[in-house]
Amino acid sequence: MNAHRVTALIAEDEPLLAQALQSELQALWPELEVLANVRNGEAAVERTLALRPDLVFLDIRMPGMTGIEATQAISEDWEEGAALPLIVFVTAYDQYALQAFEHAAIDYVLKPVETERLRKTCMRLQAALAARREPNQSRPEQLEATLAQLRGLLGAPGIAEAAAPLLTVIQAGVGAAIQLVPITDVIYFEAADKYLRVLTASREYLIRLSLRQLLPQLDARIFWQVHRSTVVRADAIAAALRDESGRLQLKLRQRPELLPVSRLYAHQFKAM
Repeated sequence: MNAHRVTALIAEDEPLLAQALQSELQALWPELEVLANVRNGEAAVERTLALRPDLVFLDIRMPGMTGIEATQAISEDWEEGAALPLIVFVTAYDQYALQAFEHAAIDYVLKPVETERLRKTCMRLQAALAARREPNQSRPEQLEATLAQLRGLLGAPGIAEAAAPLLTVIQAGVGAAIQLVPITDVIYFEAADKYLRVLTASREYLIRLSLRQLLPQLDARIFWQVHRSTVVRADAIAAALRDESGRLQLKLRQRPELLPVSRLYAHQFKAM
């Protein structure tokens, strides 16, 4: 066992399962220090960004933000250029859904946690942490591999929302009326608390729908997700610009504001 201090965070909404996981980890990996044990995705994001653990164990199904959405938020808000924590999903999904995790940088363990499976995960994590300390390891390449894995999980069968008929109009309440907004008029959607902002060239509407519910109803060839809270119509983008810190921003054809692009989705904007 190496002498390097290794830290972890556990996010699991069932206290007994969280305690069982922590106890198993302490038995299998005594040097591992669990910095926090939280109950939901929002807390997982907040504490991970504050504590910067080496490892994060995330329940996929938690109230509010899912484990995958929490990972997305962590990756977007993590310090630019720094290595992301290694992620392990704790899940009750069947084997079909788990195909998305096989041979991946992001690992998983099934509920209830089995000691031998967790032992293999610990060995895999120890090897990955050791590889990160090798001088010949490219941090940008490691980061891109993790982001590519996460992008795959966001659309994986059995994990993403089920496919739905594509929307042709948005029905938005305006006073006592229902305004029918053609989907072709929408420039972008932006998540705002329990609503979605729907922006056209000249108007803004609010609808009671989450981005998670909306995405399966949009044609992914036409509407591109560019941030965990933003989906934009591709032909409404005039240019992708880099600011002084190297972050991408989108200039739109028919609206004045610039839209930030997270590093999770920056791969969509490369010169041909």
